[in-house]
Amino acid sequence: MTSHLTHVPAPDGLAPSPQYSHVVWGTGRFVAISGQCAFDASGAVVGEGDAAAQAQQVFANLERCLAAAGAGFGDVVKLTYFVTDMAHLPAVRDARDARFAGAPLPASSAVQVSALVRPELLVEIEAFALVPDRAATEPGDAGADLP
Repeated sequence: MTSHLTHVPAPDGLAPSPQYSHVVWGTGRFVAISGQCAFDASGAVVGEGDAAAQAQQVFANLERCLAAAGAGFGDVVKLTYFVTDMAHLPAVRDARDARFAGAPLPASSAVQVSALVRPELLVEIEAFALVPDRAATEPGDAGADLP
């Protein structure tokens, strides 16, 4: 199957970045994932004071949200990182790179904020994805029951 997303790492006149694609477009069903924080299934904070542990939990939560929409990280077109300190970005990138595993990276933005919803949180990430249209009759299709 041909990819339903087109990544443009460096449009004319812009320097390429190894950290994101400048432009991503595609076709399919639009999925918006609310900002995810480092909460486990019971609502407890994972990795208090540890940006790497929090970033891993956030990406695990994003993965669960994407799966609920019949999507995966390969369908993500945009990530927005909210961090309480820009020094946390290398940990966020490491967690992201483990999930994208050499695939083209989505467009992204990083913003340092003074605080997140709880003081022990260091990282929040939201995602936008485009999920390819699939026949609702395909057996085992995660998106079969979706509108």
